[in-house]
Amino acid sequence: MTVRPLLLLDVDGPLNPFRSRLAGMRGYTSPRMRPAVWMSYRSPDSRSARRGLRVRLHPAHGPRLLALPFELAWATTWMHEANTMIAPHIGLPGDLPVIEWPELFARDPSGLSWKTRTLLDWAAGRPFAWVDDMINTRDRAWVHAHHPAPALLLRIHPRHGLRARDFTTLNSWAQSL
Repeated sequence: MTVRPLLLLDVDGPLNPFRSRLAGMRGYTSPRMRPAVWMSYRSPDSRSARRGLRVRLHPAHGPRLLALPFELAWATTWMHEANTMIAPHIGLPGDLPVIEWPELFARDPSGLSWKTRTLLDWAAGRPFAWVDDMINTRDRAWVHAHHPAPALLLRIHPRHGLRARDFTTLNSWAQSL
């Protein structure tokens, strides 16, 4: 049996187009949540902590992601909370693997995204696609030079989130392996 490639999912940007002003008009819902990382930057008595973070999620994304020929995993600061807070709103199972970051937002000496090195270690030589809003050209070059298997780094604009063309790109790339 062939092992499917990994699809490493960020939440904020790809699934939560937090910079979009028109997400509601495009079918997104806007539940309010209190993820631990977000709460750690707020006073518990503050108005924003009481209201929670507005998260824009599209209920069609889960089924579309599940239809892709990938093994899904979370690559987000939400870590395990992605399974309990995000997955139910978009129709993903609540037990997806999670990349646990040794340090959030750590500055990389080579200018890579703070996720890149840990993500490559976690992928352990397997082919993967990574969708994130913070991927840069250094990440692409570094992954190309240091990862033995095919990798697709797909930067998603946080104003748009995942779009039909991104699902097409992911499917085509996985099918080409």
